[in-house]
Amino acid sequence: MSGLKEIRNRIRSVSSTMQITNAMKMVSAAKLKKAQDSISATLPYSNKLSGLIQNISTSGESLDSPFFIQRSIKKILAVAITSNRGLCGGFNSNVIKEVSRLIETKYVSKNVEIICIGKKGRDILSKKNNVIDSFNSVYDEFSYENVKKIAELFMEKFSDESYDEIILVYNHAKNAATQHLTIEPYLPIEEDAEESPAQASRDYIFEPSQLEILNELIPKALVVQLFKAISDSIAGEHGARMTAMYKATDNASELRDQLKLTYNKARQTAITNEILEIVGGAESLNS
Repeated sequence: MSGLKEIRNRIRSVSSTMQITNAMKMVSAAKLKKAQDSISATLPYSNKLSGLIQNISTSGESLDSPFFIQRSIKKILAVAITSNRGLCGGFNSNVIKEVSRLIETKYVSKNVEIICIGKKGRDILSKKNNVIDSFNSVYDEFSYENVKKIAELFMEKFSDESYDEIILVYNHAKNAATQHLTIEPYLPIEEDAEESPAQASRDYIFEPSQLEILNELIPKALVVQLFKAISDSIAGEHGARMTAMYKATDNASELRDQLKLTYNKARQTAITNEILEIVGGAESLNS
């Protein structure tokens, strides 16, 4: 009977776990929908703003913005965008592994520093790499204004030549079940070489001037770019967690069914043994 009690406890435990994972799956599904709506609202503005900047920057006029300056790459800032929580499959580990790979291969001879957005990235990367700062609280109250402060820090560090290049490493949410690892150049801004000056300037009349407009729009575009990357990562996190919890719920259901089958077999065996003992005792009394 002790074996039956142990199996009953395991069934109860697995059923409880299954309820938790199922609830987490539904919560992540709701949060994913909200994050996808946020990205859909931001994307048209972001694309139009980036296109306008590329249009002005390829107009043939000399650029005075420090954000276009291409310097010799000696010092790099890698921004690792992960989450504050786990239980989302390989979502965080993919970003961590990619940052480590870049340091060990592409930037092996460079001075690389890391800023983490998300607790999970900071906890792992700080063990072996030079993590100079982390912004974990941005997820507590995610807003454009909070992201703007981080983006302004990056712009300041690039302008004063603390870094020659800044890159973003994050997961792009292709759909609920798929996240693509993305390495996105942040600074300096790369000009679109495929667009000719004539094509770039034919649709616009600039007032007061191209240069003034460019200097006004670039900081906004960089804030929007970072905001979109973090929003994309948040959507990817919820999608990865929803998928992981869906699989965990299925596995728990399968394990519970196996335990119930084992319990029924053990109970049947115990009842059979008790019947045999009763029959054997009755025969002994009769004899």
